[in-house]
Amino acid sequence: MEREVSFCPKWQSALWVLLFIVSCLYIAEAEITCRSCQPGNKWRVQELLLKFDTSEPATGLKREVFGNGNRAESAKSRRLPCEAGSAECAPDRAGYVGSKLKRSTDNLRTEGERYELLSKEMKVSLGKMSDQHETGDSETSAVRHRERAIRNKVGTGVQDQAPAEGTGSAARRRVTRSELRWSGEERRSAGTRQEEPKLNSSTFALTGDSSHNQAMVHWSGQNSSVILMLTKLFDFNLNSVTESSLWRSTDYGATYQKLNDKVGAKTILSYLYVSPNNKRKIMLLTDPEVESSLLISSDEGATYQKYRLNFYILSLLFHPEQEDWILAYSHDQKLYSSVEFGRRWQLVHERVAPNRFYWSKMGLDKEPGLIHLETSISEGQALYVTCKLQNCSDANKGKPFPGYIDPNSLVVQDEYVFVQVSTAGRPIYYVSAKRDVFTPMKLPKYTLPKELHVISTDENRVVAAVQEWNQNETYNLYVSDTSGVYYSLALENVVSSMGLEGNVMVDLYEVAGIKGMFLANKKTDSQVKTYITYNRGRDWRLLQAPSKDLRGNSIHCVLPYCSLHLHLHVSANPYTSGNIASRDSAPGIIVASGSTGSELTTSNVSVFITSDAGNTWRQIFDEEYAVLYLDQGGALVAIRHTPLPIRHLWLSFDEGRQWNKYSFTNSPLFVDGVLGEPGEETLIMTIFGHVSHRSEWQLVKIDFRSIFNRRCTEADYQTWHLHNQGEPCLMGVKRIYRKLKPTSRCVMGKTYSVTMTSGPCDCTEADFECDYGYERRSDGKCSPAFWFHTSSMSRSCTTGMTFLNSTGYRKVVSNNCTAGVSAEYTARRQQCPVQAPRGLHLVTSEGSLSATLGANVTFLVFLEEGDGARTSITVDFGDGHALTYSNVSSIEDGVKHIYKAVGIYRVIATGENSLGSETATLYLHVTCQLEYIHLSAPFVAVRNKEVNLTAVLWPSQVGTVTYIWWIGNNTEQQPVITLEGSVACTFSREGVNTVTVQVSAGNTILQDRKSIAVHEYFRSHLLAFSSNLDEHNPDVAEWRLDVSRVIKSSLIQATGVKEDQLLVTILPGLPTAAEFFLLPDKQITEGKPEKSSAHLDQLSEVLLSALNQNLVQFTLKPGVQVTVYAAHLSAAPLVDTSENHSGSAMLMLLSVVVVGLAVFIIYKFKRKIPGLNVYAQMQNEKEQEMKSPAYPTEAPPSAQQDLVHSLEILDTEFNSRPIGCMKPHVHVKFSTELPTYIV
Repeated sequence: MEREVSFCPKWQSALWVLLFIVSCLYIAEAEITCRSCQPGNKWRVQELLLKFDTSEPATGLKREVFGNGNRAESAKSRRLPCEAGSAECAPDRAGYVGSKLKRSTDNLRTEGERYELLSKEMKVSLGKMSDQHETGDSETSAVRHRERAIRNKVGTGVQDQAPAEGTGSAARRRVTRSELRWSGEERRSAGTRQEEPKLNSSTFALTGDSSHNQAMVHWSGQNSSVILMLTKLFDFNLNSVTESSLWRSTDYGATYQKLNDKVGAKTILSYLYVSPNNKRKIMLLTDPEVESSLLISSDEGATYQKYRLNFYILSLLFHPEQEDWILAYSHDQKLYSSVEFGRRWQLVHERVAPNRFYWSKMGLDKEPGLIHLETSISEGQALYVTCKLQNCSDANKGKPFPGYIDPNSLVVQDEYVFVQVSTAGRPIYYVSAKRDVFTPMKLPKYTLPKELHVISTDENRVVAAVQEWNQNETYNLYVSDTSGVYYSLALENVVSSMGLEGNVMVDLYEVAGIKGMFLANKKTDSQVKTYITYNRGRDWRLLQAPSKDLRGNSIHCVLPYCSLHLHLHVSANPYTSGNIASRDSAPGIIVASGSTGSELTTSNVSVFITSDAGNTWRQIFDEEYAVLYLDQGGALVAIRHTPLPIRHLWLSFDEGRQWNKYSFTNSPLFVDGVLGEPGEETLIMTIFGHVSHRSEWQLVKIDFRSIFNRRCTEADYQTWHLHNQGEPCLMGVKRIYRKLKPTSRCVMGKTYSVTMTSGPCDCTEADFECDYGYERRSDGKCSPAFWFHTSSMSRSCTTGMTFLNSTGYRKVVSNNCTAGVSAEYTARRQQCPVQAPRGLHLVTSEGSLSATLGANVTFLVFLEEGDGARTSITVDFGDGHALTYSNVSSIEDGVKHIYKAVGIYRVIATGENSLGSETATLYLHVTCQLEYIHLSAPFVAVRNKEVNLTAVLWPSQVGTVTYIWWIGNNTEQQPVITLEGSVACTFSREGVNTVTVQVSAGNTILQDRKSIAVHEYFRSHLLAFSSNLDEHNPDVAEWRLDVSRVIKSSLIQATGVKEDQLLVTILPGLPTAAEFFLLPDKQITEGKPEKSSAHLDQLSEVLLSALNQNLVQFTLKPGVQVTVYAAHLSAAPLVDTSENHSGSAMLMLLSVVVVGLAVFIIYKFKRKIPGLNVYAQMQNEKEQEMKSPAYPTEAPPSAQQDLVHSLEILDTEFNSRPIGCMKPHVHVKFSTELPTYIV
């Protein structure tokens, strides 16, 4: 049986948009598709989608119908790069439908079925036949892919009372125009309504569902009279289903029974599934906003059992052979499996990419229960793994591709597997044929693709659409050899368009029923023209326009200046008609809309038909109609696209030469869509419609059997010879078909099958296409491209073996010619030449030039030319380790190595045999994660005196590091970028200056900021405390800040020093230490340096006197009284700028300066590696002693006496350990805080 569909609604524009969206359900492998691709032997369930308004515009409610049936509409294209990511499966409710649409396409790809729905909240208007097409046959029909959005819109009004057909002046003009074109057959059918031929039909109204705006339909077919329909009220504001009804018919749609009581009166259903291997098994999904459950039926929907779910299903994928095996994808990216048709579920894997899981294929995979899937590792990395259905543990996982792949790039299609890996910003595409090892796909050298998408993989070859570096709106088509590795150009500048969901559609249509025949729209000099090929793209030509128009007038259209151009937009929804249709059961008949002239246009579109496979064409309508096939192509049905209610359709029994008008209902009906009986016969149809926008669903069942008076006999058939402009040898054979005579009006029936006899042809040059690396010249000969070296084809050859030496040609895939010039054009087998290795490549499996310390790095080595079996490979990892392998094949899975130290390593691969050697070098950056940075800077600096700023890293060794410095308060100042962790600077103005440093290491950027008080003169003194303070020191920044504030207040209270002249900071670490800074009084010392020095000396004496007399005390907590002392070692002389110093003080100053500088230089330069970063580990008081002794430091009182000893210990530790992600020294207490001072 067969199912048909048509479409002529009142609200066509809305329906076209909606149908386009639902087309996602039928694109199985990619977002970029040809308009049609031959699927091979695949079953496909079909679906009807209808839509119209049911309420006032403000409500946002729409009406839709979805249906399904038995179709061979298996989509065969897959987009490799995913924009990925692109979020195809959003977890939120708004993205729920879109996600399921995406995944539902894969259900169809693997013979699964989901009855999906989606609705757009918009006002719509009539559109032409732009996005409709008739679907193909079961088992072997052509694949119809995603159509583009509506091109033209004509405004229309809607009336509650359905007017008579043709009401309105514009409509009358159109009706008159269309009726004038009919021949005597039409005029004979004209007359009173009682005299009109009427089809055998019955109407059933879905009572009580007038408010429902969505419906899904399943017609079992296979000699079954059962039809299931799920209608729903979908609230677009709530994004949820609020009501649903389930209807079932057992008499081919004449009557329906409501089953709400059988599934639960309060149960709200959202989706309908049918097992592709046993269509008696039905699965209903409840709305997850209310409950998450499954209802399962094994008797074609007569009875149901409910099962609770603990996850939220986004999509289902049925096994192509096992009727009870199902994969379910959840909203949280988890994949579940069931081997009991959904009654029990088991978790398979987490973090699975949407649309990237596939069932195994018999004959290719080792196990029938194997699952191919892509799992996400990080934002830019994914893995291709295989899992067993019931046991997907780490031990049972397979990793067919060594290393990471780009997210959303896994495609498993027929015998091919594709992945993408980006290296240095450029994608590399890999293919595996028959589950063999992965090999880079070889396009012509300077193709330089921006995008590459797999269009089809049937007939043991790959068709790929490539957008090259100089293309924006067009794609070039490339065809491969049987391995899927080597590609040659088939057609340039094929038109593409962007769908509503961002999917790319290529205007390429594969004609059903005739192997090797394609139609394509090519852009040439800004004009779009339609081309046809009969030998899989080897040769293309323009279409000859009809010689006469519909009224018999001659058409002057001379090639190549004028030709016929067709719209190749097909509908992915099997129940809507596209712009072009063909059938496996009716070879040679193609119906399409288009125009004649110099280019394809969207205006003055007519409908054309060919009965001889595109050699000659006839015009059958001068406006757009939906044309469907009846009785396996023995009759054609046409329904006019109109926004008005209709009650007529047109039938032709002679391949469109004459048409008869029939009425299918007494009252005009706004037609929303047509559902045909599944299978091949297609003699029963159901038209969905309504009499007004507030009415209930009207289902009109039409039985066409009454219009045929007999069964076809052998005398009703004739032979038809397939040819291309007189040339009978196509694809290497002469094909003769048995077809129904145009004059016969009979039923072919279910027993009819297409009969074709063939005879071989001698091979000619036309049976061969250019091989990889060769281009067709103007004389038709294939010559090597300028970049191609003919000897390179023997690169994988082994001495003593043979290889096929190309002649520049290869036979077109599936071409069956024999003898003739076959020997001249076929590749010749020759002995493998003995040659030195050439073209050695060394990359990491991730395609990255960096690796993480301690991680397992996999290196891949490829050899372009040379005897791989006799060429040894040595890999020197650059860290003192190397490995040698006897031949290239022994390292197909890569060479693994773990680095134990951070650094930049030169990795060298050397291939060597008796004739020579070849090397490849890779510089690998081994890094570790930067966790913390600390900006070490003085708290107070002298104006115009150099200050040292140091960024301390933890861990100190993280790899190549870049430092970005912002110094000072000038917001317009450009940052300073260094590779060193220290910089020196001066501040020319007094005040508080901010220093910010950012450290960039790998993908990590960390920042620290400090404030430095700059003054011309100041004094500083170290402070000590009574020992009881250490017991209460938690060594955190907040505590130090609060205690510094208390100390400052105590000093001011004891001495009377002004608040703005005193700064106090507590240093980190134990024992507790602090430092105070005295600043001159600007009112007294402004412009008088000598007074500043004297004034500071006086203040220092006052403060030290108070400290020495124990006058400075504070209460930390009840019972804890802390006394502040002046420390024995003071930093005041180091910053005193006065000229009156005693000899002993000067001597002490010089001694400290010399010792400090010596220690600083030794410590600084001993601990640095050029080009990386400072090794300094200290983040407390010891690290801060790296500053110049000319300024106050952050060290505690005991720091200097232990400095040299501590540095020696640290240096011993550093020199005894490998360079790596080092941890802090075990003998030193570290603080990640900087001292704070109170102004």
